[in-house]
Amino acid sequence: MYLIHPLPAPIPAHDLALLARAEPATVGHFCTIGFMDAGIRAHSQDLRVAGTAVTVRMPGTDGGILHYAMGCVRPGDILVIDRCGEAVTAAFGGAMAYAASQAGVAGLIVDGLVTDLGELRQHGVPVWSRGPSIVTTRVLGLDGEFCGPVSCGGVAVHPGDAVLADENGVLVLPRGRIHAAARQAIDFQEREKLTLARLRAGEKFPDIVGSRAAIDGNIAMASTQG
Repeated sequence: MYLIHPLPAPIPAHDLALLARAEPATVGHFCTIGFMDAGIRAHSQDLRVAGTAVTVRMPGTDGGILHYAMGCVRPGDILVIDRCGEAVTAAFGGAMAYAASQAGVAGLIVDGLVTDLGELRQHGVPVWSRGPSIVTTRVLGLDGEFCGPVSCGGVAVHPGDAVLADENGVLVLPRGRIHAAARQAIDFQEREKLTLARLRAGEKFPDIVGSRAAIDGNIAMASTQG
């Protein structure tokens, strides 16, 4: 049986624009939750997307629920697909990626496999997955859920959460944390520019960031024996 829930309210465009200025790895300097595990990898380089999570639970080899989802998604949405541990069958391929491109989807993130890697890159919609497969799903009319809570990359994802992703990984945030996380990351990134300028001027990294003093205060010199 298919379970269908309403679409979440889209995150305002100005909030997503603010979030997209933050690098996920920068957020990782001061936050440790919400990051999908390293098995969820980007299939393109030099990209960063921020969008509203629209979730799909897609067990087994039945792809019908993803077809349904593709008829509902809006520009700026990011489809987050829970494959419920299925590790043989590709959730989608080139045709679905093209449909996503035509719908204005900002990205596709699947805790599972995909196919047609060349076509995925060609159609321009960023895709994250656990890898490729040459076995594909069928429309079987069996089971699936649209816009319910899911698990993807070890992270609980709710419809309407914010997703920030680049080639280094994927971060999921409740929409109420967008401003705090983004502003803290952007401030960190601006300070890092000053660090790089000081390095160019000849200063040493541990002196700039303060780690030398911390280490010097807790160091034991190794003795040498002749």
